[in-house]
Amino acid sequence: MRSNDPSFAGTKGGTSQPLYTPEQRRRRDATRWTLVQGILAPVQFLIFLISLALVLRYLATGDGATAATVSIVVKTLTLYTIMITGSIWEKVVFGKWLFVPAFFWEDVFSMLVLALHTGYLVALFAGLGSERDRMLLALAAYATYAINATQFLLKLRAARLQGTSTVQTLAVAA
Repeated sequence: MRSNDPSFAGTKGGTSQPLYTPEQRRRRDATRWTLVQGILAPVQFLIFLISLALVLRYLATGDGATAATVSIVVKTLTLYTIMITGSIWEKVVFGKWLFVPAFFWEDVFSMLVLALHTGYLVALFAGLGSERDRMLLALAAYATYAINATQFLLKLRAARLQGTSTVQTLAVAA
């Protein structure tokens, strides 16, 4: 396996590869896009939770279709924003817009998330399916978003643990 092959587990030959090289870590820490991602991610998650509640309310009671629909559109626009800024972040940190080895599987799954959210917008604006059908499509999009958010949280945790182990290794070496 070449060192730039995407790997789900982030391992090569049974050993863990660091998520960032020292230069990538420096660029990550220096770019404003890291802060932008750090702000947008929890904002998007909050919008997701509110929208999920509104969609589930509509599906359970039949009430609140407009509020649920608006929330899905807002969630989708927020998703587009975080995807665009995230690809800028990857370009700054890794030199490539998307599908860098460190985030390959997260980016692949993000494409599914984007496709489902975009499918919802197409169905909404084209008047395809019933309101309920579109809400179910939104739920499918939200399920993929939840999986994708979990992927990124696990990757963030791994990066922090690697940062800690790097500091511990440097302290032991000193």
